[in-house]
Amino acid sequence: MSTETAAAADSAAAARPLASDLLALTKPRIISLLLVTAVMPMYAAGSPDIGTVVAVMLGGYLMAGGANAVNMYFDRDIDHVMARTRTRPIPSGRMTPQAVMAFGIASATAATFLLGRFVNVLSAALALGGFYAYVFVYTRWLKRSTPQNIVLGGAAGAFPPLVGWAAVTNTVDLRAVLLFLIVFYWTPPHFWALALNKQVDYGRAGVPMAPNAWGTRETIDQMLWYSVLLVALTLIPTTIGMFGIVYQVAAILLGGIFLHGAWRVWVQRDTGAWSAPAWKLYKFSLLYLALLFAAMAVDRHL
Repeated sequence: MSTETAAAADSAAAARPLASDLLALTKPRIISLLLVTAVMPMYAAGSPDIGTVVAVMLGGYLMAGGANAVNMYFDRDIDHVMARTRTRPIPSGRMTPQAVMAFGIASATAATFLLGRFVNVLSAALALGGFYAYVFVYTRWLKRSTPQNIVLGGAAGAFPPLVGWAAVTNTVDLRAVLLFLIVFYWTPPHFWALALNKQVDYGRAGVPMAPNAWGTRETIDQMLWYSVLLVALTLIPTTIGMFGIVYQVAAILLGGIFLHGAWRVWVQRDTGAWSAPAWKLYKFSLLYLALLFAAMAVDRHL
């Protein structure tokens, strides 16, 4: 092997871990659900061309990925004490905080340009609003100051439906707001189901998540109430003629399963056997939101 070939091989080998770390900064598994809640409303709003869909997906990924990277920059002081975050690029020492921040800002900047240039200014502004809401409202303000962090900060994760709707209609109307609210009310039971099983980690990091601040019983009570409100909210679109029978059936069936899962956690709130049903609810909640939004698009085009 020549010297040049060996050097090229070494360079490629060194680049692979960096690429892997950059991908990890974006939290791709989380973003995949955000993209579903952005793209499906596009088809619920109309018939977008493939170029617009690709631009929204790419811009949405870059914006959410940038927000996640900046979140890791600000949380670098607590990530090393939590088991589920200590292997991230900063606490593990694989990347410097400055590099992570630069990557996050560059990603958000590229996303803003991409959406503004190839979609429309409103979708770019909404996506950027979601970025600032997640970074400054949730991460910097609410996360470490109040157990209502997920409730109020959940608005940041509810921006993708607005972006998708605006990408097709160039407006934000009541229908788009309903989609925003569905994600908003989905967030507390979804995240608290996870937080119940991560109380030790959050306690060690000093983050006042609901189970640590309110206790397990109150958190589970709140999860059930939010689940009831969520399912009721998902039925409203059919009453105003936004969607038809396909969506209605899906909303009822999926909502019934979701409520059953929340109920199974609730009945175990005093026995201490809530961990397994809470974990099952958390995993189903991911599928629930994806299928619910997919049903919107299918209903619209059938």
